[in-house]
Amino acid sequence: MTAEELMIEFALTRLDHPDLDLEDLAALVVRRGGLERELEFAARNLADRDELRAATFPAAVEYVLRVVLTLRGPSD
Repeated sequence: MTAEELMIEFALTRLDHPDLDLEDLAALVVRRGGLERELEFAARNLADRDELRAATFPAAVEYVLRVVLTLRGPSD
């Protein structure tokens, strides 16, 4: 999954759940992707940070959040 595809997935999840905060939305994206996607995101987090700071699920959520916040750009 590319960063752009991940952003679209996140945006669609946000449309379905507008009341959730960003971390909860990221958790939903990871959960919906299943174990394979969770491991993929956790592995990318490991590659980006050169360390695994948590179990796979929290690491995958951290990766999704980092991608989303990076693509959103600076806040005004």
